[in-house]
Amino acid sequence: MKLLFCGDIVGRSGREAVLKHVPKLRQDLGLDFVVVNGENAAAGFGITAKICAELHAGGVDCITTGNHVWDQREIIPYIAQDKRLLRPVNFPPGTPGWGANLFETAKGLKVVVINVMCRLFMDPLDDPFRTVEAEVAKYTLGRNAHFILVDVHGEATSEKQSMGHYFDGRVSAVLGTHSHIPTADSWVLTGGTAYQTDVGMCGDYDSVIGMKKEGAVLRFIKKVPGDRLAPAEGEGTMCAALVETDDKTGLARSVRPIRIGGRLPPAA
Repeated sequence: MKLLFCGDIVGRSGREAVLKHVPKLRQDLGLDFVVVNGENAAAGFGITAKICAELHAGGVDCITTGNHVWDQREIIPYIAQDKRLLRPVNFPPGTPGWGANLFETAKGLKVVVINVMCRLFMDPLDDPFRTVEAEVAKYTLGRNAHFILVDVHGEATSEKQSMGHYFDGRVSAVLGTHSHIPTADSWVLTGGTAYQTDVGMCGDYDSVIGMKKEGAVLRFIKKVPGDRLAPAEGEGTMCAALVETDDKTGLARSVRPIRIGGRLPPAA
């Protein structure tokens, strides 16, 4: 099975990059399932129902999020209706929406997507390891799930790596989001789980993590409040990870970075 996971979409340039490249990649690579993190898709802050519809129509099967999921308040009633849009599974009980879900591909393969948020330097949510453990316990790779993906949304590289090693051999892939910078550590862990600390963002890299660089830089130099940050508007790079698994075991055969367009060197 082949699954493509695209990192955080930042603003219009990120959306355009995903919508431009995903349909062709689905055809050229024979993709079975596509997941994107969309928490910064709406002008850098949150996501809207309209953007969800555009992404779904463009070939995206599931959208994950993170700490910016509620920035656009209209998403609160919408998320309870769209099971293809996930929020972190370790939000408190009673939070609208789903933190994990089971999907079925056109070929009948079963895909589990789990969205979790870390705690180091982040919001004090429920224990991410315990909550993911509860979801993983519902499935067995190669039996009632062909692919289990964990989008680990976090700041600390150590916490993300720990998540990867803890679930190694029990899930197909642990892929990181949030930092907007792609890391060079995509590899298959010893137990067979594909891992990358951060997939990177889909957006304009002539920026500060996707935002216009002038205002972002001034925040460090002047240390005074400035204008609200706005997404950079140049050509976006689509950063993603391509994971291929063994359908019988659900474990990863390979994982490699995909980078297309914009300013970063290409990888495919």
